[in-house]
Amino acid sequence: MMRPATKHAVPPAGDICRLSAIELADAIRRQKLSVREVVTAFLDRIEAVNPLVNAIVSLRDRSDILREADAADSRRGGETGTLFGLPIAIKDLASTTGLRTSFGSPIFADFVPQEDDFFVERIRDAGAIIIGKTNVPEFGLGSNTYNNVFGPTLNAFDPALTAGGSSGGAAVALALDMVPVADGSDFGGSLRNPAGWNNVYGFRPSQGLVPGGPDFEVFHAQMGVEGPMGRNVADMALLLDVQAGYHPQAPLSYEKPGSFLEGLAIPPTGGRIAWFGDLGGHLPIEAGILDLCEAALGRLAGQSFAVEPLLPDFDFEALWHAFVTLRQASSGCALKVHYDDPSRRGLLKPEAIWEIENAMRLTALQIRAASVIRTSWHRTLLSIFDRFDLIALPTAQVFPFEIGTHWPSEVAGRPMDSYHRWMQVSAFATLGGCPAVNVPVGFDDKGRPMGMQLIGRPRGDLAVLRAAAAYEATLPWQAGA
Repeated sequence: MMRPATKHAVPPAGDICRLSAIELADAIRRQKLSVREVVTAFLDRIEAVNPLVNAIVSLRDRSDILREADAADSRRGGETGTLFGLPIAIKDLASTTGLRTSFGSPIFADFVPQEDDFFVERIRDAGAIIIGKTNVPEFGLGSNTYNNVFGPTLNAFDPALTAGGSSGGAAVALALDMVPVADGSDFGGSLRNPAGWNNVYGFRPSQGLVPGGPDFEVFHAQMGVEGPMGRNVADMALLLDVQAGYHPQAPLSYEKPGSFLEGLAIPPTGGRIAWFGDLGGHLPIEAGILDLCEAALGRLAGQSFAVEPLLPDFDFEALWHAFVTLRQASSGCALKVHYDDPSRRGLLKPEAIWEIENAMRLTALQIRAASVIRTSWHRTLLSIFDRFDLIALPTAQVFPFEIGTHWPSEVAGRPMDSYHRWMQVSAFATLGGCPAVNVPVGFDDKGRPMGMQLIGRPRGDLAVLRAAAAYEATLPWQAGA
């Protein structure tokens, strides 16, 4: 079906805000638009739209932002970065020097970092103007963006529904043209799910492509990654070129193989796609989702991609429990410092306490066993990629749900045993260290958006982006709201 109009009473975006990030950067570079003009247009758009959806938080003072824009204009004509003059809001799980970073937690409601995350520093160095942050769930836990610091972020299409998460603020800000491009992060679908639920694109890079940190621990916690989000695939490639590449303080990072944006100029030659569907009934999936994804795959068939259903021979229940164990061993352990402080424990949401208390029960033997299962899954994926170029799966197992529901207690009649079991479909790329992109697949008869994952072989990021661009060319609607 065609894209429905948003149910928010928002004015249409102006000409500047409708331009892609690449078009904006080019217009600034060619001096067809000033940085002040661009920044003012987006600040005006935020002022008009953000009160309705609460996507952008900790917005800097307008006069301070415009002074920075004027300073950028005074430097035009010299050598500038690829993001020069673009206004960007950083996800509120990433540290930003001099700008409040709450992690969605009352514990950090007034925390102002003194250093940037590595990828944030790269975004600054590329000339972007950081205007604020995008809203997240507390510590990124749960695929529903709400917290006790800023409140909930509402879906870009329907104020009654969730935006998803944890990159919910970023996805809604993109969909409603409040920012030209956005960063996200993804452990269990946190970048893919909100992109799918707001009709935009989100790319989870291969493990290690975008360096994480600085952090207290840099060798073990490798399932969560940072990546780009955009209203189109090329804009994501533009941002990924800035984010990606080796950093000496991130020892498991690696050099990027070249420019992803330039690589998109070479069209894909097609290929074979393994369609996992609902894994032979293992995954409960709300009615209508598989139909939308299969229609999307049909569009890809017109781009010389052959689609074949595939059910891998694997114990998917054991794989899910390995994901849960490894998540607790990283996230739960990292949050334990707050649990141990009596003044902070009562400020933690139940999902955080669940992760921590289960982490405290884990043994080294259990963590190693989970890692062994993960390794077996990685081998299985490599064997699949010997025969296929991509794997396709739904981005989520349910459509966006009511904003007041923290997480679905059941899906398709099956009870969910944890706050994240309903997002099991996102764990397969995570556990394989694979690149995965969300592409929009359309809307159900209630106007609820959905997306589909295209997953590639580890370090095959460019091939995934090329396939996404080929798919994008088939869409009968434009991304966004």
